[in-house]
Amino acid sequence: MPPKRKAAVAKAGGKKAKVEEPTATESESDLKQAVEALKSAEKGKKKAYVIDSYFPGSGSVYEDFDCMLNQTNISQNNNKYYVIQLIQQGKQFTVWTRWGRVGEPGANQQNSFADVSQAIKAFEKKFQDKTRNKWAERENFKPVAGKYTLIEVERGEDVEEDLKKLGALEGTSGATSKKSSEYAPSKLDMPTQKLLDLIFDNNMFQEQMENFELDVKKMPLGKLSKAQLAKGFEALEEIETAINSKASNKKLQELSSKFYTVIPHSFGRKLPPTISTQETVQNKKDMLLVLSDIVIAQDIKKEQDETLSQSQADVAPNPLDVNYELLKCKLEHLEPKTKEHEVIRTYVDQTKGGWRNPTLLNVWKVARHGEDKRFATHDKLENRRLLWHGTNVAVVAAILKTGLRIMPHSGGRVGRGIYFASEHSKSAGYVGTTNKGTGIMFLNEVVLGKEHHITMDDSSLRQAPSGHDCVIAKGRTEPDPKKETHLMLDGKKVVVPQGKPVQQTKYSNSYFSQSEYLVYSESQNRIRYMLEFKF
Repeated sequence: MPPKRKAAVAKAGGKKAKVEEPTATESESDLKQAVEALKSAEKGKKKAYVIDSYFPGSGSVYEDFDCMLNQTNISQNNNKYYVIQLIQQGKQFTVWTRWGRVGEPGANQQNSFADVSQAIKAFEKKFQDKTRNKWAERENFKPVAGKYTLIEVERGEDVEEDLKKLGALEGTSGATSKKSSEYAPSKLDMPTQKLLDLIFDNNMFQEQMENFELDVKKMPLGKLSKAQLAKGFEALEEIETAINSKASNKKLQELSSKFYTVIPHSFGRKLPPTISTQETVQNKKDMLLVLSDIVIAQDIKKEQDETLSQSQADVAPNPLDVNYELLKCKLEHLEPKTKEHEVIRTYVDQTKGGWRNPTLLNVWKVARHGEDKRFATHDKLENRRLLWHGTNVAVVAAILKTGLRIMPHSGGRVGRGIYFASEHSKSAGYVGTTNKGTGIMFLNEVVLGKEHHITMDDSSLRQAPSGHDCVIAKGRTEPDPKKETHLMLDGKKVVVPQGKPVQQTKYSNSYFSQSEYLVYSESQNRIRYMLEFKF
């Protein structure tokens, strides 16, 4: 399904199995204090700028004279960038420019000045030549046909210090560096340690961006500004309108070029493809949602780095434990011998299939901080099911931090809601894995209440019809209702399918091969389990 956005208790002998809370320790208390101190310290920081990695020397960007430009024109097979920076090296000032096809180092030039005012004039002239906009008026930048467009990238704060800290964590030298032996041992079990390594892995984020053919050099770890992402969504909505009105291929080329200009893609020397179908538009929207969530994960990672740097202890908190604390989400690894694990494994085995046949590796109970209170607003509603949600591995940290969300630009065949499925194979189709095939899926308790059934697409839906609590796009198959069981989760009966999918005669003419379950209120779902698979 498109990427959108308390502990579970199994029924065992009619009694609830108590979920043990983590034991508070002095080091954990210190960690929480450090996190709070970090939040206070974030206020008032000055922005810093990073010199282009291809600049042959050292120095610093003078004030804010730094810009990233991009231009894509499909009809002429143009997909190019232009970097302009004013770099100070002692008393010398250099206007540095680099240009080429997206994804390639390109060519470069540098012009040096002893007078900063002359360097500024040269920088501003170059910017105006390439964009037909004035640098002083860049806040109101207006793209000009045939010229470059300004790309807004969120600049890191205290960049040099951040790089030192990142280098320290990766074993490189630095004033604040610590050896791995100087970190306290992790309090997490080994499967959870490996999970935290996975969902915060910078290489994994880079992998996923490259899989989308995004230019990671222009978007280091997804750090396009929110304003730039919004421009991407606006460009896609223009394309969507054009497709609906059956616009010419020339018009779609023009609008696709606009999208690739504001969201840089790396196609090598290939002709950038024209976005001409609703399916491609939705895929690109999903891609931008993934980018938004990568930013959340990177913000957590940055908090981790700064928390560690503030530690005054001889033995600093373990970086994995810091990330775990910042997620504000309890993860309890579930042993295979438990009743819950057996029920979940059966659910997987009976409903998986299709073009993917994954192997279940690990299961965790999930308890997001505050999600129990939000979910409790639906206590009076019955008809609860444990349903699948598949997503990209790059957004898992963001989902654990913020829950599944309904984004302004999210959508699909059943409208703008949160999508679930009763068949593992349906949701598995939406899982984005690492290059080694590791993927993550969620099992959520969903309060369905009174169901409204449809058999044809209705992308206009924003809520369930009056008198109903959810929409189910009834599929031609459904897990055998005669082989269902249930778990008791916080005193509520939650149905869990245990049978193989069977044909639904009543819905044999449905447009949906497998059922899709939609809720249009974020509070109607609660993450109960997270599963790791090898695909």
